Amino acid sequence: MNDTLRLFLAGDVMTGRGIDQALAQPSDPVLYEDWIRNARDYLGLAEHANGPIAVPLAPEAVWGDALAALDRAQPDLRIVNLETAVTTASTAWPGKGIHYRMHPGNVGVLRAARIDACVLANNHVLDWGRQGLAQTLQTLQRAGIATVGAGADANAAWAPVRLPLGGGATLLLFALAFGSAGAPADWAATAQRPGIAWLDKPTRAGADRWAEHIGRQRRAGETVVASVHWGGNWGRDVPAAHREFAHRLLDAGVVDVLHGHSSHHPLPIEVYRDRLVLYGCGDLLNDYEGIGAHGGLRSDLGCLYLATLTRGTGALRELEIVPMQIRRFALRDADDMARRDLLQLFNEQRPPLGTRVQTTPAGGWRLRWSAT
Repeated sequence: MNDTLRLFLAGDVMTGRGIDQALAQPSDPVLYEDWIRNARDYLGLAEHANGPIAVPLAPEAVWGDALAALDRAQPDLRIVNLETAVTTASTAWPGKGIHYRMHPGNVGVLRAARIDACVLANNHVLDWGRQGLAQTLQTLQRAGIATVGAGADANAAWAPVRLPLGGGATLLLFALAFGSAGAPADWAATAQRPGIAWLDKPTRAGADRWAEHIGRQRRAGETVVASVHWGGNWGRDVPAAHREFAHRLLDAGVVDVLHGHSSHHPLPIEVYRDRLVLYGCGDLLNDYEGIGAHGGLRSDLGCLYLATLTRGTGALRELEIVPMQIRRFALRDADDMARRDLLQLFNEQRPPLGTRVQTTPAGGWRLRWSAT
């Protein structure tokens, strides 16, 4: 058996709202935002920016050039943070400014990219209430896509999902969301209430409790990915509290990859104790292409993260990054300006993290790191 495994990891996949309207079975477009009240307006903004979109889009069309990149990479598992409810529920969460919803009839978008598991511990999965969460879980289960980070009660929300790697090997995936990423406190699952795995903010005590929880369930030789939705949408720097939380998990020896997301753009990467720390993967799919940059930070750029690990130890062997950008609600190979902007996000580190994304002779991107 091969002594390595390859993971495809991605940040926020936001197939609701405008993208949902471009698919074959759009939801009711009603929104409750301050500025936009019809989800079709996001489709119109994208067309204004980059030209007509031939609706309805086929499920595979949204992934565009990313599908060929994934076919070349042949990852063993494909894991994304799904930041939308998949539901026909019509009651939006009260007092929340933005609500994402994709029609269950459009779940083929996730199957088109052969997604194995969706992280649901985030600040949009309950946008359409607990009824919307229940339908999301049911729809993904019927589609053969595993979920983690949300459930019918606290035990289900905090439970990991065990994903087969072949040859009897498995990967254990855990997930949680922080209030600092906009997840409301009353979304936290309890013994009597559906919801998500939720903590208020990253703390030493929280990291230690989660590490203990993970350690109780990890089998010898099993690879573990801890997926975390944390921090704000914008900002170039990695918060010190995030680094400390990640380091305490890795110091405990129970996590092999920390898979962070929430920011609309990628954040710098660290390799700590030979383990991969993705502090913020950035959005991969969203409906923001008609919206301008925020303080110079673009949200139309995303990346495919292809991590090669040593089986049995979880040590990082290689990280390939494929830069993408959204055009007409489809992922396209990033142009020269987009590549420049993404490299700047990865390599301008405050504080320095000992890593650098470099271009290979073949034009690909690889992470280089110093031992820590």
